[in-house]
Amino acid sequence: MKTKTLVINGILAALYIVVTLLIKPIAFSSIQFRLSEMFNHLVVFNKKYFFGVVVGVFIANLLFSELGLYDLIFGVGQSIIALSITIFSSKFIKSIWGRMIFNTIIFSFTMFLIAIELNLALGFPFWITWFTVAIGEFIVMIIGAPLIMALNKRINFEKLLS
Repeated sequence: MKTKTLVINGILAALYIVVTLLIKPIAFSSIQFRLSEMFNHLVVFNKKYFFGVVVGVFIANLLFSELGLYDLIFGVGQSIIALSITIFSSKFIKSIWGRMIFNTIIFSFTMFLIAIELNLALGFPFWITWFTVAIGEFIVMIIGAPLIMALNKRINFEKLLS
């Protein structure tokens, strides 16, 4: 991995952690509104952002989650699966907006893994929990898409890690 890629992914991971910490009370539990999840859209521009997002999720969950190993397995696993599906989809979905919409749907759908986690760890009802965490994820990803697109006009995420 190039030094530039490593440094930018380190910064991305740090940003994910800081944004998660800033909104910690609403970033965990059955109603999640984790604003840092908007960084998931970066893989739409370049798959190399995968590492920064995953490391950010891992460290945020390690340091701030009260669910410990559950959140490391389910939370990080959900991110890896959803990001991987989005990266794979880029072979078929060529438009950035199309990939962002697909990414939003995939992340919202795969929140069933977080619902399983919360069911196992805290006894939360699966279906209601899946609905609430998926809605929170959907809202963050929908709000995040135009923000990331606006940042892209200034930063050019695709070429930043080329």
